[in-house]
Amino acid sequence: MWQLWLEMDPEMKARVAKNAMGAGIVLILLGMAGIVFPAFMSVAVVFFVAWMMLLGGLASGWFTWMSDRSDWMGWFKAFIPVLVALMLFFKPMPGIAAVGLLLAIYFLFDSFGNMALALTMKPAPGWWMWLLNGLFSLILAVIFLVGWPFSSLVLVGLFVGISLLIDGVVLLTLGRALKRDRL
Repeated sequence: MWQLWLEMDPEMKARVAKNAMGAGIVLILLGMAGIVFPAFMSVAVVFFVAWMMLLGGLASGWFTWMSDRSDWMGWFKAFIPVLVALMLFFKPMPGIAAVGLLLAIYFLFDSFGNMALALTMKPAPGWWMWLLNGLFSLILAVIFLVGWPFSSLVLVGLFVGISLLIDGVVLLTLGRALKRDRL
């Protein structure tokens, strides 16, 4: 993906630069909010996950209703995500601990993905920022796993905030480099 920047026409580079900088600013603001209010960000993350599960369960139920109303496995498949979503809405603390473990796994995969992206981008300016982003994600995963589940209320929001902030800085920086036609 990033090597495509080297072959883009100037109009496309300007659009990508503008969108990368805009997304970077939004991610920086969300990241700072998560760092300042980590418990609020933790609850927001769990509620976001709950909404996604609720919508997925309702979509699955709609599909079962429209295709085969007698399919009990289809109804079971729709019922489980709705039940889990309701549990997350009404009892968010165990959900925060579960999301904390999922985030630790996410940070591990994010770190490997960012490091791989850095290596494929290596001759281009700014490749080291993706490597640094990957190292930060790896550090976050290790810290999270050491204190889990007791520190999940603060760490989920704090680490999501830190990750959003770093991603925002990287997007803003690379967007500015594209705008100046340095990539």
